[in-house]
Amino acid sequence: MYVCLCNGVTDRQVREAVDNGCGSVGELTMRTGCGANCGSCLEMAASMIAEMQAELPLPILACAA
Repeated sequence: MYVCLCNGVTDRQVREAVDNGCGSVGELTMRTGCGANCGSCLEMAASMIAEMQAELPLPILACAA
């Protein structure tokens, strides 16, 4: 699914960016161009980032495993 139509950024690209350490919409824009034109996708992008970060294990727990 396209998150940013202006720059052709997909949900897969957003997920990859978050998996690679992207933690904010500003950083996502720098990495992918998402939201750099009209900005109508920024709310969806922010929701996706927050949702994916909530699913990530806490760093200390990952080290203990």
